[in-house]
Amino acid sequence: MKTLLPFTILLIYSTLVWSGYLEDDQDVLVPEDWVHVGRVRPSEELQLTFALKQQNVDLLEESLRLVSDPDSAQYGKYLTLEEVASLVHPSELTQKVVYHWLHSHGVTNCLTIHTQDFLQCTMTTEVAETLLPGSKFHRYIRDGHSLVRSSSPYAVHDAVHQHLDFVGGIHRFPPKGQDLSKDLSNRHKHSKARLHLGVTPTVLRARYNLTAADVGSAQNNSQAVAQFLEQYYHPADLAEFMSMFGSSFQHLSKVDRVVGTQGTGKAGLEASLDVEYIMSTGANISTWVFTNPGRHESQEPFLQWMVLLSNMSDLPWVHTISYGDDEDSLSTAYMMRINTEFMKAGIRGISLLFASGDSGAGCRHLTKGKNSFRPSFPASSPYVTTVGGTSFKNPFKLTYEVTDYISGGGFSNVFKRPDYQDSAVDNYLNTVATSLPPQTYFNTSGRAYPDMAALSDNYWVVSNRVPIPWVSGTSASTPVVGGMLALINDQRVLKGLPALGFLNPRLYKLKGQALFDVTEGCHLSCLDEQVQGKGFCAALSWDPVTGWGTPNYPALLAALLEK
Repeated sequence: MKTLLPFTILLIYSTLVWSGYLEDDQDVLVPEDWVHVGRVRPSEELQLTFALKQQNVDLLEESLRLVSDPDSAQYGKYLTLEEVASLVHPSELTQKVVYHWLHSHGVTNCLTIHTQDFLQCTMTTEVAETLLPGSKFHRYIRDGHSLVRSSSPYAVHDAVHQHLDFVGGIHRFPPKGQDLSKDLSNRHKHSKARLHLGVTPTVLRARYNLTAADVGSAQNNSQAVAQFLEQYYHPADLAEFMSMFGSSFQHLSKVDRVVGTQGTGKAGLEASLDVEYIMSTGANISTWVFTNPGRHESQEPFLQWMVLLSNMSDLPWVHTISYGDDEDSLSTAYMMRINTEFMKAGIRGISLLFASGDSGAGCRHLTKGKNSFRPSFPASSPYVTTVGGTSFKNPFKLTYEVTDYISGGGFSNVFKRPDYQDSAVDNYLNTVATSLPPQTYFNTSGRAYPDMAALSDNYWVVSNRVPIPWVSGTSASTPVVGGMLALINDQRVLKGLPALGFLNPRLYKLKGQALFDVTEGCHLSCLDEQVQGKGFCAALSWDPVTGWGTPNYPALLAALLEK
């Protein structure tokens, strides 16, 4: 980051009037698993992130559409970070107004980033609560991890309201990670399978038709995973995993770059899973790990990662992220701004893959006896590729795949359906109209997800030097798909073609070509009288459980090497 230069400004704040809440629909309830410790002392320092209003967001969106559409003359003509910065950076007025507002409260210890649209400032709690009327900072603890958040909504002064999207570090508790070691008896209530020998890199390569020759060889190619929830991988686990499961293909046994600070405690099962499977599927490709626990109690780790992407000119082409939260727990302003950050990545040629979640359609209890499905974000973002999960039909053989009942999927309540998926989603809704859940449970006009899927059931993982079976979740399927896209990028680089970038417009134009269609099984949802735990079901072509299906690697490679 670079230090923000002071601006000269002639603004007179005659009266500091505040005009209401910046994130008026943000859920400020404290999750039950976070224990209240007490109020933060007025003299304690906080680090808050100010998201400044950007320019030309509509132009950014249109430009992303053009560079991502294989039928466009602009396809693959990505922008550099410098070009993105010149497109979206806040206006001079916005920067001056926000800086003057901060300076008038004695806030001068601020850093900005390359695109100038985030300011990260350090101030005392007393100053923060004066700067942001309504905020009251408390300390909370969960599983030994401490966090500072405000227990009430915050407002900003009239003069700056129109110049900010949100302030990070006030709300949004990190969601609790999924239990990836599924209880077998619970899983088998939803599955006819009684035994599974376990998914390994060899099984995956056989199922998705990768040969020993399908490994990376290009110099200018890399892939990445990102971790936020106090999750760390151990290099010794990766080396052991590759010695156990990587003998049949050329591979790397070390991560090339760690961005952030690795913890010194036990390895996290999810972090181990992500690293081991992106590096065994995207074999022999340089791999980065972004680890963002948050350098301060008041920081938001996911937001810190997004800010980091806007401040690094050289990044891997593929990023896989197993992270999500309920849409209804986040403010619309926050999600819209994060969407813009996704667009900024896509227009640079970066592919962002997010796990669809492990709660099926989800369930939100509205009033007594009334429920609705519960979409997850960022899975529901129109600007990322979302990956669902499958299981083998026959647990003893490499057979075709069926829905994994936990696979997240559904329809956004916030984001409208993007044009690229209109035809696919309409086809699904019309084809299965008589068997759909009641329309009071979901928004038929919302962004539908996932976009594709892969096996998510019963993986072998090495964590803390111990081989662990039965690891399941879309946290497994996402790095598998990411590794295959990184392999395809590898071949594109060797042919002098640009990276895949934002995949969805091209993926939906394939109309299922080069993927194994998944047509059996349903995922879970609300346990009530109307839907009785059943969400959406797989169907021919695209569906909101497994998307277009799972990759047939050689066919997908051929389809995505055409231009």
